[in-house]
Amino acid sequence: MSIPEFSLRLQHGITGGFAPPTPEAIVTITGIPTQNLLNITSAVRPKGTPSLQDAVPKSISAADAHTAALVNELKDILKSIPTESPPGSEDIYGLDTSIAFGCDDFMWQNGGPQGCGTGESSVKATDEDRAKFKRAVEIVKELQAKDA
Repeated sequence: MSIPEFSLRLQHGITGGFAPPTPEAIVTITGIPTQNLLNITSAVRPKGTPSLQDAVPKSISAADAHTAALVNELKDILKSIPTESPPGSEDIYGLDTSIAFGCDDFMWQNGGPQGCGTGESSVKATDEDRAKFKRAVEIVKELQAKDA
């Protein structure tokens, strides 16, 4: 099993109001199948500080079956769950987290480019959808935690 070429961005801290949200963490992962690599960059904002720390990049091998399985599970999950409508109207998953995922045949994003405001989405997530989204966030964190 191989990984697809893809780009992912997870942001924790997407709900705002009058002012835009202040991100607590941003993780980007780029899948490069020709090199069997995942390039991962993460930046975290420590509690009580105004901004994210400098991003920390690393590359991990995507050659092992477990990593490839996680990436493919993540893609399958995102294909099966809805996004809010209109984009950015409401955090329908309730985790204050957005994921943007894109590859050749599929694009998915929740949370809108400026985070979520105080509106209401015409699309609602079911309990099963919320559990799947929570699993998708766990997969990103698991990939982020892998040793370079």
